[in-house]
Amino acid sequence: MADISVPSLILFIASIVVAAGVSGVLIDTVTGISNSVDQRGGDVSTEIRTDIEVISDADASVYNETSDTLTVYVKNTGLRTLPATSGGFDIIVDAQYQTDVTTSVVDGAEWRPSNVVRLEITNLDLTSPDDHRLKVVVDGDEEVFEFYVS
Repeated sequence: MADISVPSLILFIASIVVAAGVSGVLIDTVTGISNSVDQRGGDVSTEIRTDIEVISDADASVYNETSDTLTVYVKNTGLRTLPATSGGFDIIVDAQYQTDVTTSVVDGAEWRPSNVVRLEITNLDLTSPDDHRLKVVVDGDEEVFEFYVS
C-alpha cells in the first residue's frame, strides 16, 4: 500500500505545482489582453463621437488666385467639442501636406457640435483650370473635398 501512495502523492504535488504555474501565466495574459481591450475601446469611442463635414460648395469659388488662398468651411457633425486650432487639423491639398493654415470658429468661441470652422490655407499654387482635392483630418476622422479651379 505504501508503494502506491508515495508515487501518487509525488505526482499529485507535481500536478498542483504545474497547475499553479500555468494559472499564473494565464492570469497575467488575460489581464494584459483586458487592459488592451479597455484602452482600444476608449480610442474607438472617441473616434465614433468625432465627425466632420466639409460644407463649402464645390461649385463656388473657394480658391482665390490673387492671394493663393483656399477657404473652406467645416462643420462639426459629431458629438463632442473638437480643437479649432491649426495644429488640430491635418490638411492635404493635392497630395501635399499643408502647414500654412488659419482657423476660426464662425459661430461661437469653441468648435462645438453643429458649429462651423473656416479654414484658410495660404501659400498654395494651384494650377488652373484643373480639378483639385482637399483632405481634412481631425482626431482620426477624415473628409475629402473635391473642387475645380477655373
